[in-house]
Amino acid sequence: MVEKNNVFNLRNDFPTLKRKVNGKDLVYFDNGATSQKPSSVIKRINEFYQNENSNIHRGVHTLSQDATSAYEDARNKIQKYINARMEEEIIFTKGTTDSINLVANGFSREILNKGDEILISAMEHHSNIVPWQLACEYSGAKLKVCSVSDEGELDMEEFKTLLSDKTKLVAITHVSNTLGTINPVKEIVDFSHKLNIPVLFDGAQSVPHMKLDVQDLNCDFYAFGAHKMFGPTGIGVLYGKKKWLEKLPPYQGGGDMIKTVTFEKTIYNDIPHKFEAGTPNIVGGIGLGAAVDYLNKLDWESIHEYEKQLLDYATTQLSQIEGVRIIGNAKHKVGVLSFVHQKAHHYDIGTILDQLGVAIRTGHHCTEPLMRRFNVSGTARASFAFYNTTEEVDVFISALKRALKMIL
Repeated sequence: MVEKNNVFNLRNDFPTLKRKVNGKDLVYFDNGATSQKPSSVIKRINEFYQNENSNIHRGVHTLSQDATSAYEDARNKIQKYINARMEEEIIFTKGTTDSINLVANGFSREILNKGDEILISAMEHHSNIVPWQLACEYSGAKLKVCSVSDEGELDMEEFKTLLSDKTKLVAITHVSNTLGTINPVKEIVDFSHKLNIPVLFDGAQSVPHMKLDVQDLNCDFYAFGAHKMFGPTGIGVLYGKKKWLEKLPPYQGGGDMIKTVTFEKTIYNDIPHKFEAGTPNIVGGIGLGAAVDYLNKLDWESIHEYEKQLLDYATTQLSQIEGVRIIGNAKHKVGVLSFVHQKAHHYDIGTILDQLGVAIRTGHHCTEPLMRRFNVSGTARASFAFYNTTEEVDVFISALKRALKMIL
């Protein structure tokens, strides 16, 4: 059992955190891009390749049966972890981007018509913008965008006015990867459902920081990837209510998504397999299952409180540096600090911090429209996980001050 509420014990579960970069102890503050992996996940991946490696769903031999069992067991773990009603509502994908594209493709082919509308927000990641632009180009629908306040919060009054009988889907991020803003997702669902509008949430940045209950949330689709929630890259999940998944056409054609094939007609498989063409990322799914096992051992109430304290501490320390402006000051946010300096370029800041052993992200963070909203070309972004510490924040702040002296 992972010992609860002890960040230093938790850190021992993540081998990458023990390495040095440029002769310095690594301070990893790029969790918004990807999280580190616990030893249990790494071990499970190795075990699969050493002992169970085989294709799934097709073989009668023992290895195939073992691999299939492990893969489908992971689906069951995810269903329970997010409290979906049934396993069939869990679709394995390549990641959050792939999950959103699956829904966008299905809506463009089956749901959307000319003049219909899709509603997103100004804080979306490109992965929750571009697929809907493509869907609109294909169908003749229109993309509507809800604005964001100076604090980085969704304008809910405007949101309500943008909903209409033309709105066929609301697609909003649960947590902004750039601002850290936690959007009022239950309100979004309530307002949308009053007009019978389905809701999709981009959960890429929420699943590392909070326990999810899709039945309580009552959304229609929820997309997330494994690699930001301490699992492997190249695997993700689309949760969808059964009624919607059955309504959408297959995203791709190939093996395993069919019941029968003739040259005249193909009969598609039932969900979830209807959306899982070809040999999947088997070890990725199993690795995600191992990550869920790890996360199930955590005390999420304590984790949430600890991450809030860490964010508050880092915000206070960063705010005291002359010339620094934090982008995104929402009342409710996760451990993300995006900032700019009035005289130093974010890229230069990130480069020098790396030389001092501190890993942050710089650039537009795949949110170019949001950068334009705040009139910046990009930001430096420090993003935290539950294995980060206030001592690391002190190292980061000291390194940032040193970097600014070198630049200025």
